Amino acid sequence: MKRLTIEQLLGVNKFVLDDEQAHIKVNKQICSGCQPKPCTFACPASLFSIKDGELSFDYAGCLECGTCRVVCPHAGVAIEWQYPRGGFGVHYRYG
Repeated sequence: MKRLTIEQLLGVNKFVLDDEQAHIKVNKQICSGCQPKPCTFACPASLFSIKDGELSFDYAGCLECGTCRVVCPHAGVAIEWQYPRGGFGVHYRYG
């Protein structure tokens, strides 16, 4: 049996986006002053990245693990995290 990559494993999940109410909101002004930016390497879905010197974030594909709010030195202020409304978010298909 072939071992799957992270991208392949994430690809079997289904994500139902809530365009009206994002379950994660990032305050980029606060994040711009954060030097370690632990969210960029701690997020298992790699949703946080640095593009053109600025933090980029996309909640589509979020695994709802809460890692970003745990590692953030400004948690509760820089990252507002809550579970998605019923019927939205990640739907695990296998495993």
